[in-house]
Amino acid sequence: MEEPQGFFSTGDGCVGDTVTERCLVESKEPVSHVQLACGLWFCAFPLDGNELCVWSTKDPSYQPLILRGHRQPITAVTFGNTVSPLLICSASQDYVMLWSLDECRQKVLLGLTPRGLVLGTLLGKALYLRLSPDDRAAAVCAGNKIFMLDTESRSTLAVLEGHRGPVTAAEFCPWQTHIIISVSEDRSFKVRAWAPGYFRSSPLLSLLVDEKSKQLVAGCADGQLWVFSLVERHHYRCVTRVDLKKKRETFSRRVESRLCSLPEENRRPRAHGLEKGEDMEGSLPVLSLAPCDLSLLLSSECGCLPSESAPCLWVGSSAGLLILNLANFELEGVLRYKDFRSLSIQVAGSCAMMSKAGEQKAICLLTSVFGGQIAVLEIRLAALVRSRQGLGAGRSLSVLPRGCVLSTSPLHFRIAEEHRTPPAPQRQSAVRSTVQDQPLVFHSKVRSSGYATAPHKEYPLESSPPTRLHKQRVLAHGPAAALCVQFSGDGRWLACGLANHLSLVFRADLTGTPAVFSGHDGAVSTVCWSHDGRWLLSASLDGTPRVWSLRRAELVLCVGRDLFPKPIQSAQFYYLDAFILCSSGPELQLLKCHIDTSKDEIRRYKQKSRCRPVFRLPTAGPTEITSLSAVNDFYSYLVLTAGRDKTVEVFDLNAGRSAAVIAEAHSRPVHQICQNKGSSFTTQQYQVYNLFATTATGDGIKLWDLRTLSICKLSLISFSQMRQGCGESVHTDQSKKSPIYAQNRPPKFGMLK
Repeated sequence: MEEPQGFFSTGDGCVGDTVTERCLVESKEPVSHVQLACGLWFCAFPLDGNELCVWSTKDPSYQPLILRGHRQPITAVTFGNTVSPLLICSASQDYVMLWSLDECRQKVLLGLTPRGLVLGTLLGKALYLRLSPDDRAAAVCAGNKIFMLDTESRSTLAVLEGHRGPVTAAEFCPWQTHIIISVSEDRSFKVRAWAPGYFRSSPLLSLLVDEKSKQLVAGCADGQLWVFSLVERHHYRCVTRVDLKKKRETFSRRVESRLCSLPEENRRPRAHGLEKGEDMEGSLPVLSLAPCDLSLLLSSECGCLPSESAPCLWVGSSAGLLILNLANFELEGVLRYKDFRSLSIQVAGSCAMMSKAGEQKAICLLTSVFGGQIAVLEIRLAALVRSRQGLGAGRSLSVLPRGCVLSTSPLHFRIAEEHRTPPAPQRQSAVRSTVQDQPLVFHSKVRSSGYATAPHKEYPLESSPPTRLHKQRVLAHGPAAALCVQFSGDGRWLACGLANHLSLVFRADLTGTPAVFSGHDGAVSTVCWSHDGRWLLSASLDGTPRVWSLRRAELVLCVGRDLFPKPIQSAQFYYLDAFILCSSGPELQLLKCHIDTSKDEIRRYKQKSRCRPVFRLPTAGPTEITSLSAVNDFYSYLVLTAGRDKTVEVFDLNAGRSAAVIAEAHSRPVHQICQNKGSSFTTQQYQVYNLFATTATGDGIKLWDLRTLSICKLSLISFSQMRQGCGESVHTDQSKKSPIYAQNRPPKFGMLK
């Protein structure tokens, strides 16, 4: 074996704490658009056309191994799946060769020339190679065919045909080794037999089969990722399509917004890719896909259990590397080559990635699209993933308070004690008093018979979601849509706001005659119960929030329109009924209310209840607030709002400022935010209080975590595919765990059981 002179340069690099260039190789022949091999211990790539170079990633000081045997330029390289012996397969237009690295190194030490086994000859230009999980078969993608070669007998097992264009990638199913999936430039993929073509715009370049999620991921030349389900009886249906360019732009905007929300002294320097005015690349061709294990990193950052971590994958493109979460299809990290000026390769022609489970580093092998440069990168996952949060250590948000109320906080107030004159004691005879003070039984402890309490119906822990319609009521006989519904805290009552200016209160089982609350001059957009269940708050498009007494079915407080510059979209009780939160245009308003139900027979017209504004807080951008959510069952400082500019903003009322902004939360404006506000019927872990869900028309439901401001789970429900429009409001009774849906057409709602 000869050592190439003047080609290799190694060192620690100088790119910062995120990425380091460990090796740079100059090849005489261009190596763009060549399949590369990157493993746990070695990287393999073509050198000078027909030579195969194997470089150690564990110890870069080892002399690179140069394997010769091909006469034509090598176009594809792949490693085997078994550890011992470690095999490597290479292909060119003349030969498909299999090498054993252990045998090759032994021959080099003895001064002999290593030779590989020829599996096939003159198969054509191979674009992709893959060995089976047991290394007994090799799939060679040449032209529009896949040659299945036996690595032991060196014979052709089968030739798979059917693609109308060149086959660009093929993968073996890990749990069913007899199944092979292939993709082609004809914009289709095949699983042992012909499958419907889902792709219409661009050729397929890469493929990955994830064993944990049982999903097939195919990458296109236009930067699209197609995800298909391989679960039995799913019939390889398409799960989703991911636009990597839009995802990366959204990722950059979110990082930028979180950096701006930090104090000046805590802000990190911005990367070059986040500089204002820099143009993004036109497309992101998906050159390669590889699994990525971030379970330890994500669980340690957000405090989740390791079992809650989702599978991730590396996405290699010509402009950089991306880490995609397969549970929510959001980016966990972005590395752009041009952000690191000291990297030798700024535009990649081929790439291969490898990261071992439990390790903090990953290896990436790159080739330049221009010239013959080959580089090996070492990536620190912790530094790369840390950039997605932007909040810094110790600044994660929490619904549960972590400290006392500040003296400068708008929540700092004193409740005046109401001094009531105690009633005069009634004089009783001595005989009656003596009898009253005597016990009824001769022992001190009395066991209750249980007749005074109603029997409790336990909800089974293991049960399927409710799907059967249990009850249905017609709200109005005219064209009046139900705009909002909400259960009371004890689960006994259900309030509903209608477009005909009325608010109705039903029993939870939808029986009996509802209580009617009238007085608004516009459609009722919000109804909210107080913590004690005595008061009902309603907000209307007429700009007046009103508080009603459930017991007397009458108005007890009406806030004037002069306090709000624009119509109220949302309103609710807050801080254990001490305040009322209202959203008016781009402002969040905090009102201190005092409800007095005492009556003066002379001045019945005079309202004794009063309300005064305490604090106003504008949104980060001049956008109208579309939804509002805050916890009222216990003390919490955080308030969530959604804007018409597709953002979700978190306010900290203890500090009196905006705490965080989530840019591009949905593809359309969010029209409802649902928080886990606790329940008196169930006990929950404290981590789950930091979860909240958002929904937008046509964009499904997303579950978020306040601690990381990232998506935990994405419910792929396309409301545009439903027969009827999406409900304006969804609410769940915690005592019965039954959802209530309010629909626009027809004006009815139903309880599912």
